[in-house]
Amino acid sequence: MVRWMCNVKVKDRVPSNELRERLGIDDIILILQQNRLRWYGHVLRKEDTDWVKKCMKYEVEGSPGQRAVKRLLLLFCAVLCMSVVHSDTHTYEQFLQLTVDLGLGFL
Repeated sequence: MVRWMCNVKVKDRVPSNELRERLGIDDIILILQQNRLRWYGHVLRKEDTDWVKKCMKYEVEGSPGQRAVKRLLLLFCAVLCMSVVHSDTHTYEQFLQLTVDLGLGFL
């Protein structure tokens, strides 16, 4: 899309970063990093008793060689925690029970 906006074709061999500079557009990686840091700042300012903060402090058990399993469990916990954000109390209670049933009772 940037090339189209600048009316440049791939065969012109103009680097993408030069085209972004022409348009005054930041790199997408930089924008994503800024958004992650902004979210992280919100989480750090939460109280220690908040469930989001507790999700951050959760440690997955297992040997260091089980990196994929650890990453999967962390992703699972993050998805569960984010699904609770816009839910009612009954669903939150179900979430707590699910974490206990799975052996992840960290809240």
